[in-house]
Amino acid sequence: MKIAEDSDAQTAADMHNAMIEEVILGPRRLATAESELENIRLKRTFFWVDGGEVVSITIATRPQIKGICVGGVYTPPRHRRKGYARSLVAEVSKELLSRWYELTNLFTDLSNPTSNKIYQEVGYRPVCDYHQYEFVDQA
Repeated sequence: MKIAEDSDAQTAADMHNAMIEEVILGPRRLATAESELENIRLKRTFFWVDGGEVVSITIATRPQIKGICVGGVYTPPRHRRKGYARSLVAEVSKELLSRWYELTNLFTDLSNPTSNKIYQEVGYRPVCDYHQYEFVDQA
């Protein structure tokens, strides 16, 4: 695991944009190197690196007094099924707990059995189902 630095901002943006292109339908706001810098400077952007290449990314978001959320977990298709995301989420969770957070949480798509299995294998347990609604103008 590598904690991202300022010089990694474009890599973080590229990884997040690849994820956005893959999973978000409709209008979306693409990341830029500049937009990634705040999380990087707060030491909340993490990479899994193999052979010098960034192969997976995640960010810590929504910090609270006692907890923080692990989000934006993404591994490009060519690097999947090698355990990178599993390792990254496990190590990032340990890192965040070592920073005095009492708990970490994450959201996962119930229709994605792979991510649900991985997160439970590294110690996360289902707590509740969450529904997201989008209000659209019908006019």
